[in-house]
This record gives sequence, C-alpha cells and structure tokens, in this order.
Amino acid sequence: MTKQTIRDIDWQGKRALVRVDFNVPLEDGRITDDTRIRAALPTIQKLTESGAKVILMSHLGRPKGERNAKYSLAPVAERLKELLPGTPLEFADDCVGTEVAQAVGHLAAGGVLLLENLRYHAQEEQNDETFAHSLAALGDVYVNDAFGAAHRAHASTAGIAKFLPAVAGLLMEREISVMGAALANPQRPFTAVIGGAKVSDKVSVLENLAKKVDTLLIGGGMANTFLAAQGYAMGKSLVEATAVETAKSFLESVQGTGCRVLLPVDLVIADAFSAEAQHQVCSVRDVPADWMALDIGPETQRAYEIEVQKSQTVIWNGPMGVFELAPFAAGTLGVAQAMAAVDGTTIVGGGDSVAAVEQAGLAERMTHVSTGGGASLEFLEGKELPGVLALNDLNDRT
Repeated sequence: MTKQTIRDIDWQGKRALVRVDFNVPLEDGRITDDTRIRAALPTIQKLTESGAKVILMSHLGRPKGERNAKYSLAPVAERLKELLPGTPLEFADDCVGTEVAQAVGHLAAGGVLLLENLRYHAQEEQNDETFAHSLAALGDVYVNDAFGAAHRAHASTAGIAKFLPAVAGLLMEREISVMGAALANPQRPFTAVIGGAKVSDKVSVLENLAKKVDTLLIGGGMANTFLAAQGYAMGKSLVEATAVETAKSFLESVQGTGCRVLLPVDLVIADAFSAEAQHQVCSVRDVPADWMALDIGPETQRAYEIEVQKSQTVIWNGPMGVFELAPFAAGTLGVAQAMAAVDGTTIVGGGDSVAAVEQAGLAERMTHVSTGGGASLEFLEGKELPGVLALNDLNDRT
C-alpha cells in the first residue's frame, strides 16, 4: 500500500468528506442487498470514534443529472441509522448548496451526515472542477472508500483531490492491498478463473493475468468463443463472432510462456435458454446445431476444482455458466466450493461471481470479496484507477 490512509490523519474536530459506494439495489424503495453499506461501516466507525465530523457522499443508479425520487439515498440513510445505533445521523436533501453547508456546520464531532445522490448533478460525471470545488468546501480531508467507483474519473472520485488532502478508507486500503499483493507477489501455484459472456470485455484481463499466473481456467459464455476459435461447432451457443480471431491469437500468444490455459472439455447444453428447457451433457466436439452451451460440464468442473484446490492463490472473476438458472449452476457452484477449501489466498471480483459466492453462503470463507465490479476488472487489467491515483502518496505531506 503506497497511499496514505485514514490512519495517517489526526481527525479530532476535522471534517472527513468520505466518498462511499452506496449504489445498492432497490425494489419499491427498499434495499434488497446492503452489502456495500456494511462494507463502509469500519471506515465510518473509525472516523467517528476518532472525533471526526463525517460527511458521506455517494451516487445511486443513473439519474442522468436530474432529481429523481427513484434514485434517492433516503432509504440508505434509514438503513445506516439501523446499522449505526447511537451515532447521530442526518440526511441532506442535496450534496452542494447553502443548506448543505449549514447542515455540515451544525454537525458535531462523531456525527454523520449523508448527502443526497451526487448524480443528481450532471457535473459529477463530467468531473467538473467547479462542482468538485463545491464538494471540497464541505470537508477538511477527503477520504475515498469507494473502490467500486475508483475506475471513474468523476468530480467526487478524482477532481476533489485537487482541493483537499486525499487518503484511502479502510475498505479501499484492503481492496488495493489484497489484490495488489496477489498480483505482485503471489504464493504459488497461482490460478485465475475467468468467466462471463464476452472475450472482448476481458481480453485485456486475460493478457495481463497470463503474464502472472501459472494456470488460467476459462469458462462461461466466453469459453464458447475460445472453443469456436479451436474449430469446434458450437450450435446456438453464445459465440462472439468478432472476437474469434482475438481468442485464437491469445491462445497462440501464451504457448511456451509457462502459463497453462484450460478450456472446457464438456458442456451442459440445452435446447432453449430456460430453466425448463431440455438439457444434457456433451463433449465440446458434439454440440448439436439447435442446442446451446449454458454451463461447463462435470468433467471440466472436476478438472477446474482440482486446479483450484491445489493452488495457493486464486483470483476469480466471472461465472462458469448461467448460474441464475438452477440446471446450469453446478459449474459456478463447484468453483465457489473449491475456492472455499483453498488453504491460501482467494479473491472474488465481479458482480456475478460475488453474487454466486453469496448465494452459495461461501462469501465469508474467501480471503477477499471485492466490492468493485468494473474497478476490480480494470485493476486485474493492470490499469491505474483514477480514484486511487488521486490519493496522497505515503511521503506526501497532509
């Protein structure tokens, strides 16, 4: 960790302006998953206990620069009150302006103020300097604890750091430290399990990981494209036609590099994209013209489980199949269970993979479950994230 964190600041009486990721799923105004809220609690509690006045800011959904009650953070404020009993907590109707400034002025040490959705203002996503300055005026020190938004160069993630000392929250610190250590100095064998729909979405991740891992296991819809690149007829399976050559080039590029790439040898196929469809197991050589692959097969699953279980470091991003449909969830569940049995470092990133381990009740048995979907993907690509880059280095003065 080369960035300053909240541990490097004397918070007594200071205003901590904290960017959190409270972009939670809502249904009829009710929060259906509060994982991201709970993930921010250690930072909030550390700051309040240290005597800081805590101002929280976040986005929620895509209101496109306009006020929309559907995207209000008011339900988040109510959930926070339940999760922080005994902590004075208020909710502001906006994130900038005179009334917000007054609310911050009335905030006592150890108190918390949650601001309304940043994206009610179009200037947030535009990384508008004036808007960033208006936000910065609310705090003395900026804290970024929103790893899930760190790949965005927005006013609240990057622009604001021009005007305030900028440090990492505890969640941000953990995200950077655990994933950074795994990529830079992993215990070996080091295995990456990569799934999901499209090769084009993850080819940069594959190229970066191929330089670091011992074994790369490929599943999900993207495996169909790799199989097509090897000349297999994939029937009605999802195949990204424009990426077949990309997949072929990638497989050629890793030959002789020391990185083993494993592809499915069998598949669970169906005659329709439905939980009620007829389904069966077949070799990758025998996919009927009118059927589609929706999961890795049992032989592949066993092979992948063996590779995972003998590893000391495992990174997983992307499901092995359409795990939302019960007949096609075995491959993804098998990987999750194999990772839970690893006596080493296990890291899960990406929304679907995270949902899968939580659905399986195995999240707590992983070393780290990342809160960042796109951010964790770009981190695995080796990209510098604007929200991380903007933070003060350890040797900077605050």
